[in-house]
Amino acid sequence: MAWRGLAPYNPLQMKFISTRGQAAPSSFSDVLLAGLAPDGGLYLPQSWPQFTQAEIAAFKGARYQDVAFAILSRFTEGSFSDTELRVAIEAAYADFDAPQIAPLVEVGDGRYLLELFHGPTLAFKDIALQVLGQLFSRALKARGGRATIVAATSGDTGSAAIAALGGLPNIDVFVMHPKGRVSDVQRLQMTTSTHANVHNIALEGSFDDAQSIVKTLFSDTAFASQVSLTAVNSINFARIAAQCVYYFTATAQLGVPATFVVPTGNFGDIFAGEAAWRMGLNAARFVIATNANDIMARALNEGVYESGASHATLSPSMDIQVASNFERALFEACDRDADWTAAAMSDFARDRRLGIPQEVLANLRARYSAFAADDLETREAIAAVYRQTGRIIDPHTAVGVCAAMNLGPLQSLMPPSPVVILSTAHPAKFPDAVTQATGIAPPEPPRLAGLKNLSERLEILANDPLLIKRFISSRLAA
Repeated sequence: MAWRGLAPYNPLQMKFISTRGQAAPSSFSDVLLAGLAPDGGLYLPQSWPQFTQAEIAAFKGARYQDVAFAILSRFTEGSFSDTELRVAIEAAYADFDAPQIAPLVEVGDGRYLLELFHGPTLAFKDIALQVLGQLFSRALKARGGRATIVAATSGDTGSAAIAALGGLPNIDVFVMHPKGRVSDVQRLQMTTSTHANVHNIALEGSFDDAQSIVKTLFSDTAFASQVSLTAVNSINFARIAAQCVYYFTATAQLGVPATFVVPTGNFGDIFAGEAAWRMGLNAARFVIATNANDIMARALNEGVYESGASHATLSPSMDIQVASNFERALFEACDRDADWTAAAMSDFARDRRLGIPQEVLANLRARYSAFAADDLETREAIAAVYRQTGRIIDPHTAVGVCAAMNLGPLQSLMPPSPVVILSTAHPAKFPDAVTQATGIAPPEPPRLAGLKNLSERLEILANDPLLIKRFISSRLAA
């Protein structure tokens, strides 16, 4: 992709490569601004930076911002100065409600909730996107260019992207959400934005349809170059890098390896755990928690990665049948065989089905386990946590709780470890589900006060890449 003012490549920078092997090694700034590799693959570090156990232990008691700097600076070397990175991180987390940013809360029986919802939009996406927004703005200013950001969202990425990028100069943000398949609060957080550079699309289709359109837009290289197209979904490695941090802070606070249970749809949040592990984090296991859209549970348990019809559930941010970041896990599990990864992704794109080779599957199973929960189990988990602890959790966190409850037989085969459930959203974003489960509505935080009284701005469009392309072009020309 041609960026106006693109700086010449510096061989001393941290290098990033594509999972499909046909893209030139790139700098962090290039990866940040491009999102997707030009060969259709996803970027990863050419080699993972390493932390010693002593360095990780020293994170205990440190400010979250300082840990974030220690980790992100290994990736951004050569693209941002230490001062630029520190300023960006401090600005990113200045508006969080919890000083710890990602507090770890014990809920009994060796189980913990890692609360990731204390940012501007009350979802875990803020932790990465606030950093990405700060760095994106700086990188774009340095290059003197303009960017068009297109984000497919199953509910939370869109509002977090708008909170991070709304109002910034030289950036236009187009957000597609599946019409009628996000919560009212999630929709309003996106569509009530008053920033002129924010454009909301309610797509008549599923999240997978929206995600497919984004990939189609990138594959039209002439259009992508013309509008300087980029992405802030978790396909952007900067998101993964920023999400690594809370795995380190939680482990340092516990002082022992933990089993991390991660509610996941697009596989980005849990792959950030694998990334931390590859950087030296001592973790017992990573547990994939899915709802009825159980493609990842089927892939791990049956060895077949196969998409089906997307189901609307109480946990809409996980209503995904194609987990884009799984490509990164497959690339690592096949010992970074880019040729195999490219062929496998091509086969999957054609057949919507991929049989995972036994050696690759064994490598995945060495790190991951997977469980699925339906809506009934989700409601029961919300009710059980409220009954036992007095805490109200959102339905995505509840899917994680369901997976944690299924760990019994697995844990008997492993050394004892604390179980950390990633709590990915504030319950007030899903009041209907919480009320169904507990009989009471979750208290409304100040950030959501008056949201229902604001005017909405959105366009309802059919599931057609050409229509989306025309809409983007018309808005950019306005």
